Amino acid sequence: MDPRPPESPKKRLQGLLRTTKHSGDECGEREKTIILFLLLLMHCLAFLFFLVFAPNFLPDLMAASVDPLVVGRVIGDVVDMFVPTLSMSVYFGSKHVTNGCDIKPSMAINPPKITFTGHPGELYTLVMTDPDAPSPSEPSMREWVHWIVSDIPGGTNPLRGKEILPYVGPRPPVGIHRYILVLFQQKAPVGLVEQPPSRAHFNTRFFAAQLDLGLPVSTVYFNCQKEPANRRR
Repeated sequence: MDPRPPESPKKRLQGLLRTTKHSGDECGEREKTIILFLLLLMHCLAFLFFLVFAPNFLPDLMAASVDPLVVGRVIGDVVDMFVPTLSMSVYFGSKHVTNGCDIKPSMAINPPKITFTGHPGELYTLVMTDPDAPSPSEPSMREWVHWIVSDIPGGTNPLRGKEILPYVGPRPPVGIHRYILVLFQQKAPVGLVEQPPSRAHFNTRFFAAQLDLGLPVSTVYFNCQKEPANRRR
């Protein structure tokens, strides 16, 4: 016979609650373990998916995020890496020039309409060259300079500047040529600048160094190729 006195209903209830709480804690721990396991499994599956399928779409994602001037090899062939600080708008007629777009030679006979931001008290120099002359596969005349304008007031256009070398439109003999419009900010008026002795073998970097222009503040380029005779307008 058990000598201990019988438990009161209150103590029985407290004991039952403790047992229920202990069981609930064990169930909660199991649920947490299952959730952690499932999360770890999902991460492993995602990593395996990346390893299998990333080679197919990763290059496209990278190309989309890279500066078009790098993709078009403008940075490297013509100018060094720079951070644009001004916005430059270029139009041939109603055609807005965006990096890498196609422009027909017949559309670019006359100088483009160019506007750019900047303070009116600052002066700028614009250079347009072709780094693919006479052909992209053998650019032995790199760069062919098409246009140079200096002392352009900020917030205006090249018509307000001093033309050092008159504009000559694109004349690509073979292949697809890149035409680069590079804008520099001047530290002071450039004064009298002699024309290059030849349009061929021009060097934008060397020209900028001669005038102490530093790196570009904006650059835009377009592609151009020879038109069939019956399609020229």
